[in-house]
Amino acid sequence: MSVSAPGRARVEHPAARRVATLAFAAQGVSVAAVYTTVPAVTEHLRLSPLVTTGTLVAVALAAGAGSFLGLASVRVAGPVATMRGALLTAAVALTLIGWAPGPQTAVCAYVLFGLAIGGLDVGINTRAAAIERAYGRSVFGSFYTAWSVGGVLAALFTAGAARLDLPVGDGLAVQAGILLLVTCCLRTHVLPSSQVPSVQPPLGRRLWLRLLPFGLVLLVVYVVDSTVSAWSAVYLRGTLAASLTVAPMAYAAYQAGTVVGRASVDRLVQRVGTVAVVRTAALVVAGALAGMAMAPGWPFAVLAAGVVGLGASVLGPLCLASAARLRPAAAEAVLARLNLFNYAGVLIGGAVSGLLGSTGEFRLAYAAPAALALLVPAGARHFTRPLGTSEA
Repeated sequence: MSVSAPGRARVEHPAARRVATLAFAAQGVSVAAVYTTVPAVTEHLRLSPLVTTGTLVAVALAAGAGSFLGLASVRVAGPVATMRGALLTAAVALTLIGWAPGPQTAVCAYVLFGLAIGGLDVGINTRAAAIERAYGRSVFGSFYTAWSVGGVLAALFTAGAARLDLPVGDGLAVQAGILLLVTCCLRTHVLPSSQVPSVQPPLGRRLWLRLLPFGLVLLVVYVVDSTVSAWSAVYLRGTLAASLTVAPMAYAAYQAGTVVGRASVDRLVQRVGTVAVVRTAALVVAGALAGMAMAPGWPFAVLAAGVVGLGASVLGPLCLASAARLRPAAAEAVLARLNLFNYAGVLIGGAVSGLLGSTGEFRLAYAAPAALALLVPAGARHFTRPLGTSEA
C-alpha cells in the first residue's frame, strides 16, 4: 500500500529522469563492453590468467579512487557535468583497450576505465537520489533497469561481433561511439533538492555505524556481481568449452535477469515491503549461484546466471536509496563512501574468482558467493522505504 506523506506534494521531473536513465544505460553498455570482451582481449594479446586477474583487480582499485574523484567533481561542477566527463573518459578507455598494441597499453587503458566508472558511479547515483527525493517515491529501480538493458544489448553486440569475426577493437570502438553520443545528449535540469550546500556537515561516527549494514550487504552483492560479470564469459569459455560467440551469453542472461528484477522492484517494495524483498532476493541468489557452480554445461550455466541477476538486481538499488536517505543533504558524500564497499566487493570477487579460475577451480568460485548471499537477510531490517510510502 502506498500513501502520500502529509504536506508533501509529488512533483514529476520527467526530463531530469530521462537524462539520468540515459546515463545509467550508457554505464551498463560500457561495463558490459569491457567484461564480455575479456576472453577476446586475453587471446588477442596472449595474456596469462594471472595477468588477466591482476588487470581486473586493478580496474576495481582504480574505480575506488575514481569514486573520490567523482565526489570532488560533484561538489565543484555538479553530478551532470561529472557524468559527462566520466562517460567521455570511459569512451577513450574502451577505444584504447580495443586497439592496444601490447599488454602494457591495455592494462593502462583498463585502469583509466576503472577511474571513469568510479567517477560515473558517484555522479549518476547522486543524481538518482536527488530525483527520487523530488518524486517522493521509489524510482531508483527504474534507473538500474536501464543500466541492465544497456548491459544486455552490449553483451549481445559482443556475441554478434564474435560471430561475424569482427576484430575486438572494432566492436569496442562502436560501443565507445555510443558513449560519446550519450554524452552529447546529457542536459542539466534544476531539481528542488539538487542544490548541494557549500559547507558540508561532518558525517559523524553515528552515521558510519548506520551505514555499515548497507555497506556489508553491498559488499556481498558486488562479490556476486563481479564473479558473474567479470568471469562468466571466461568460465563458459574455459571450463564449459563454449565458443567465443556463446561465451558472452551468460553475462547477457545475467543482465536480462536484472532487467526483470529492477523493473519490478519499485512495485514490489510498495506491495510487500523492502525487508521481504531483500530477504527473498538473497535466497534466490544463493540458490542460483549454487546452480552455476554445478552446471553440467553452458546452457544450464546461462540459465542460472539469469536467475542470479533476477535476485541480485534489486539489492544494490535498495541499498543505495536507503543509505542516501540517512543524510539527504549530503547524499553524494554518503554514496561515495558506500561505494568503497562496492569496490571492495568487486575487488574480492574479481580477485578470488580469477585466482580460483587460473587454477581450474571456477566452480568453487561460484559456490563461495552462494554461502555469502545467505548472510544478506540478517541486514534486511535496516532497509527503509522512500518518503511518501509506508510498509504494507
